[in-house]
Amino acid sequence: MLSSPLVVQIPPSMQMTDEQFFDFCQVNHDLRIERNQFGEISIMSPTGSETGNRNFNVALQLGVWAEKDSTGICFDSSTGFKLSTGAERSPDACWIKLERWNALSPKQQQRFAPICPDFVVELRSPSDNVKLLKEKMEEYMREPGVQLGLLIDRKHRRVYIYRPGVLEECLENPATVSGESVLSGFVLNLNKVW
Repeated sequence: MLSSPLVVQIPPSMQMTDEQFFDFCQVNHDLRIERNQFGEISIMSPTGSETGNRNFNVALQLGVWAEKDSTGICFDSSTGFKLSTGAERSPDACWIKLERWNALSPKQQQRFAPICPDFVVELRSPSDNVKLLKEKMEEYMREPGVQLGLLIDRKHRRVYIYRPGVLEECLENPATVSGESVLSGFVLNLNKVW
């Protein structure tokens, strides 16, 4: 597995439009692809089976809570979002308030929706560079609408909590982490993630 994403730089004269990038991702659906605000394309290796299972457990817990709460909807790691900077990102799990989601047109909802989720989760796999993941979390926190983010570092059993305009908070080996007032009543059981 790659220790960091393979970054492909595209000359300015060959930059893809949003539609072309969406089509590029669709024909390469087995790859995990993101694009930063400068048009550089990152191709990441698929997660290993263990990490995939842990990511599923995060998404499952979030989904069960969201189904009961019914104020928003969840998305999995294969969902792309277009940020205000022009970057296209795919959090490992995320949640968006219904009123924000419903404000998008049906066409926007079918492509890489031009919205940053209210809540984002990134789960570090053994091949991930934690510095790059922290930069990604900081990028999310600069977006309109985002309210809370979790970076889960299984390797060191740490959870970094991100809130807009506030320094990250690091929890060492927590058993659970709260969704705070953003996801009222949501508690992520990390015993199913470590």
